[in-house]
Amino acid sequence: MIIKKILRVIFSFVLLALLGANSNSAAQEKLTVSYSSVDASTSIWYIAQEKDFYKKYRMDVESIFIPSTTTGTAVMIAGQIKFGSGTGGMIANAAVSGANLIAAGCFFNTLVYDLIVQESIKTKEQLKGKSIGISRIGSSSDVAARALLKGLALEPDKEVAVIQVGGSAERAAAFGSGKIAAFPATPGAVNLTKGMPYRVLTSTADSPKPYPFPHICATTTKAYLAGNRPTVKKLLMALIDAAHFFRTHKDESKKLLAKYTRHDNEAYLEAAYNGAARMMERVPRVTREGMDIQLKEALARKPGMNLRVDDLIDDSVVSELDKEGFIDKLYMQ
Repeated sequence: MIIKKILRVIFSFVLLALLGANSNSAAQEKLTVSYSSVDASTSIWYIAQEKDFYKKYRMDVESIFIPSTTTGTAVMIAGQIKFGSGTGGMIANAAVSGANLIAAGCFFNTLVYDLIVQESIKTKEQLKGKSIGISRIGSSSDVAARALLKGLALEPDKEVAVIQVGGSAERAAAFGSGKIAAFPATPGAVNLTKGMPYRVLTSTADSPKPYPFPHICATTTKAYLAGNRPTVKKLLMALIDAAHFFRTHKDESKKLLAKYTRHDNEAYLEAAYNGAARMMERVPRVTREGMDIQLKEALARKPGMNLRVDDLIDDSVVSELDKEGFIDKLYMQ
C-alpha cells in the first residue's frame, strides 16, 4: 500500500515535470520581428518587447530595428524575417513585383501629417522649385508628402523635389539647417526643429475625411500565415496587448518613446503620444479603401499584373480574436 502511494507521488511529479517541459518548450518559440521607425505610431513593436507581452503569449521574440521599409521588405521577402511592421505602399509595391506579402492587421489606417514649411513660405506657389524631405521612397512619409503636395495642386518631383533625408528627427534637423524647405511631420515632430521659425502650410487633418492608408501594419507572407497561423495569432495578441498598454498607460508609454527616440522634449512627447493614441486602432483590421489606393498607384507604375485588394490583405486572425472577445477582455481590465 505504501509502495503504491510512493509510486503515485513519483508519477505525479514526472507528469508535472513533463507538462512543465512542454510549457517551457512552448515558451521558447523563438522568432525575430522587425520595425522600421521609432515614432509613437510604431511604438507598440518595442512596447511588446519591453513589457514582455511576447513572453506573456509564450514566445521568445527578438525585435530588431531596420530603419528602412525598403530593406525591411527585402528581408521579409527573402524569408530572413517572417513578421514585421509594414505599410500598404510597401506591400502593394512588393506585390506588383511578384512578392506575396500581406497585411495581417493594421494599427493605424490613416496618415496624420502636417506639412511644415519655412516661415517665409506663405503660399503654395512659394514652395515651387524647393525641396521636401522624406525618410525613404515608398515610406509613409513619402506617401504623406505626395498626398499633401497633390492636395495643394502641386506636382511632386516636377514642381517640388522630394528627397530622402531620414526619420522624423533627421528631417527636423535637415529643416533646421536649411537643407530642405519643407517636410511632412508626424504629431509633435516639429518640436524637434530647435526653435527654427516655421509654419504649417497644410495638414492631412484639413481633409474632409481622414486619408485612408494602411500605415502601421503587421506584415507577413501568405505562406507563413498559412503554415503558422497559431504563431501569427500569438504575435497579433502581443501587439494588440501593447496597443492597449499604450492607450491606457500614458506616462510609461511616453518614457519608452523618449528612450527609443532619444528625445526628452516634453512638447514633442506629449503631442506625439496624443496624436498616436487618438488614431490607434482598437481592433486592427486593414482599410480596404486605403489598400486599394496603394494598389492602383503601384499598378500604374508597373502595369500588367492581375491583382485584387484581397490578394494583399488577410486580417482574418484579427476578426477571429475580435469574435472570441479577446480585445474586449483586454479593455475591461
